[in-house]
Amino acid sequence: MYSESMAEVLAMAAHRDDVEQTCGGTLLRMRAQGYRTAILDMTRGEAGTRGSAAEREAEAKAAAAILGVSWRDALDIPDGDVENTYENRLKIVEVLRRVRPRVVILPYWTGRHPDHSTTSTLGYEACFLAGLAKVDTGLPPHRPFKILYASLYADVRPSFVVDITPYIEDRHRALMTYTSQYANQAQGSGLFVPEEEIRERTFAMARYFGLLAGVRYAEPFVQKEVGLVEDVAMLGVASI
Repeated sequence: MYSESMAEVLAMAAHRDDVEQTCGGTLLRMRAQGYRTAILDMTRGEAGTRGSAAEREAEAKAAAAILGVSWRDALDIPDGDVENTYENRLKIVEVLRRVRPRVVILPYWTGRHPDHSTTSTLGYEACFLAGLAKVDTGLPPHRPFKILYASLYADVRPSFVVDITPYIEDRHRALMTYTSQYANQAQGSGLFVPEEEIRERTFAMARYFGLLAGVRYAEPFVQKEVGLVEDVAMLGVASI
């Protein structure tokens, strides 16, 4: 049972719409290359300034259809109160053993919103725990091979970027399915970016990271471990 992977790439985030902002283009690219992708959100959005949990669930489903993910779900961890507890780690362990991804994408480990940084640590520790055979969840153990950190909003130099140029429009469409969050409205108007500026801002950030690698649009990632190269003659990005 569950001996085969449901998705090769699983992106985890604190809130519905975080993945769309930070690595949605990468998920689109991976799907186009034949990989199955999945999303796990820690919370359901019940504490947000805008929208309800039900609204954000419907929006997340619409975004998932655009991104072409094979599977998406949200845990019941309280929005605004994501904690790194054993109970919460086990919730993620069950998902990891069910989905069995090779690659997990997590939020960068520091950030303005505590839910994001906690999700990063929580996700990492759950990835370790999922590989322990004596942690019994009724499913066979599984530990992802690679953990990546989506660093779009972190003030760090990325380990690498992913060219999302062909997918930038679909990434934007996926993000804008969250009308409860991004459509202009009185609620939270002092906190949220005006709808007419969202495209300019998100495209500008993707353009910046694309310029670092000589492509038009890109998303940045950090990996903690050293990279391994088999052919130095085939490395991308010119030095001069």
